[in-house]
Amino acid sequence: MKKRHRRDAIVEFASLGDSPQLRARICWYYFQEGQTQEAIAKRVGLTRLRVNRMLNEARASGFVQVSINSPVGACIELEAQLAESYGLAEVIVVPAPLPGHDERPVVGLAAGEYISTTLPADGVLGMTWGGTIHAAAQAIHYRKNTENVVVSLCGGLAKSTQINPYDNATMFARILDAECYYMTAPLIADSESMRDMLLTSTSVRTVLEWVPKIDVALLSAIDLTSDSKLLEYGILSAEQVLSLIDAGAVGDIAGHYLDVQGRRVSHALNALRVAPSLEAVRRIPKIVLAAGGLQKVAIIRAAIRAGLCHVLITEERAAAALVEMGPISTGAISTERT
Repeated sequence: MKKRHRRDAIVEFASLGDSPQLRARICWYYFQEGQTQEAIAKRVGLTRLRVNRMLNEARASGFVQVSINSPVGACIELEAQLAESYGLAEVIVVPAPLPGHDERPVVGLAAGEYISTTLPADGVLGMTWGGTIHAAAQAIHYRKNTENVVVSLCGGLAKSTQINPYDNATMFARILDAECYYMTAPLIADSESMRDMLLTSTSVRTVLEWVPKIDVALLSAIDLTSDSKLLEYGILSAEQVLSLIDAGAVGDIAGHYLDVQGRRVSHALNALRVAPSLEAVRRIPKIVLAAGGLQKVAIIRAAIRAGLCHVLITEERAAAALVEMGPISTGAISTERT
């Protein structure tokens, strides 16, 4: 009986084709009811890939927009404490998700809202990559004919996923109706000579020439704990992560592995990353760092020490831990750790 009901439902949804009614149902199930894309695909009789594309199209076209309409009072005190202790221009703290749940969606939502309200109509947005950046795209307000430009600050991955730097940049560009510049190179080169060759290539050099023109940069933080997404995504092996930790690294910001003092560690992988220099990133007028979770506290502090964060967007557990750790000295640090 249940199977017959499901077949009847699939026939009903199939008759809707790719209509606005079907898109509205799928968006409702995803954004309002919180159903997974797989569950929605089964419910409406489509593939998960098709559901994913329809959701992305709905966001890019302005069919769906997500917004936060009011500040959260419980987090205001943490914001003030962090801003004062760390010398930050601005801090946004959002409620932490339930224990065991991913912090990236809630931090990303706040980051998308912030970029929507602060990026000038003709401004240039630089961005890194990751789950938080992907979540931020879900909250970017739809624009049309505003002459924005999106610049990817890192190379890409061979596999296309929601967290791929290319896909992250594409999502922002579609929603902002922006021109987009991709770092057409791998995230990590095979050798130093290949990295040097890529950095001098016309395609990569064109992107690097846009970096001084960036008005706002949206950066994510990548940790080196056992929960690191570098391991989950297969970007680094466990041995490589351990070797970075042995070299003193606590995480990655804008394609550079930093130690607790915010210094770029001396490690082979730092010599293979295809990304703008730390000095070039530091010169961007407004750097927004969006990162949450206790596992990222060390790399957040390192980024602030390195002068790679003017605006911090995080969640309350990480914010409380940062406050408890106390103030740090800030300012750009250009020397490598030896």
